[in-house]
Amino acid sequence: MAERTAAGQLEIAEQSIESPRARAWRRFKRHRLAMLGLTYLIVICLAAIAAPLVTGGRDPIEIHPGRNSWGSPSWEFLLGGDQLGRDIWARLVYGSRVSLSVGIVSMSIAVAISLVLGTLSGYFGGSVDMIIMRFTDIMMVFPGLILIMTVVSVFEPSIWNVMLVIGLLGWTGMARLVRGQILSVREWDFVMAARCLGVPDRMIMARHVLPNVLAPLMVAATFGIAAAILTEAGLSFLGLGVKPPTPSWGVMLNAAHSLTVLERYWWVWIPPGVAVLLTVMAINFMGDGLRDALDPRTILS
Repeated sequence: MAERTAAGQLEIAEQSIESPRARAWRRFKRHRLAMLGLTYLIVICLAAIAAPLVTGGRDPIEIHPGRNSWGSPSWEFLLGGDQLGRDIWARLVYGSRVSLSVGIVSMSIAVAISLVLGTLSGYFGGSVDMIIMRFTDIMMVFPGLILIMTVVSVFEPSIWNVMLVIGLLGWTGMARLVRGQILSVREWDFVMAARCLGVPDRMIMARHVLPNVLAPLMVAATFGIAAAILTEAGLSFLGLGVKPPTPSWGVMLNAAHSLTVLERYWWVWIPPGVAVLLTVMAINFMGDGLRDALDPRTILS
């Protein structure tokens, strides 16, 4: 009994001297679904990077009308062909580049905006806080998807417009999250001590305040990437996103507009639909794992 008690105390002592990064990684690894999602995303990213090798050098926009129009899956064309004879497998792999790029780039824009506005609002307070938060409230009043569709329809559909619009309109929730965290952090003792020592505000925000906000922001951004991928797929499905013949999962799903395709040519729309489903689920699992790993209430678990 005494040996078990001593072993338990030793384990707690080892965890207490463990670095925050190592502790977070240890807790993340215990989340099986999060590790499964991370493994899947690594495979998808490697396939997207090495797309020419994965597809055997096939061009995703090359047309094979004579031998592959509505062609069913075969050894030559693993997932068959669409109405123009284009290789579904090649389009699926190359389309992962577009969908993942939209999620990452658009959320990078949103995170940058939310960090700037949320930090200014939470740290300075007063009239600065009131102006920024009222502007945020106004942005949150508009239906997000409808506003994105309206803005995208005004300009020529392209991947860059989709990235920019999703990023510029997807920062509101994260900005409020950053503000709430900073309202708490700015009252902590080490921040007050830095103020008393005359440290400039920009250094306090960069070195003391922002590092304590990044953990919840990372979790929110992870879920935001999944939402951005779904948004891009929806816009492309409606013809307002990525412009054909550029392959993306949403553009491929656009073929499901036809009842004939839905009933007879399942290989045209099921692969991109499954890819979107699995990718979004994997990112959400990762978000759950990050939330548990970075939760300060489980610091010694």
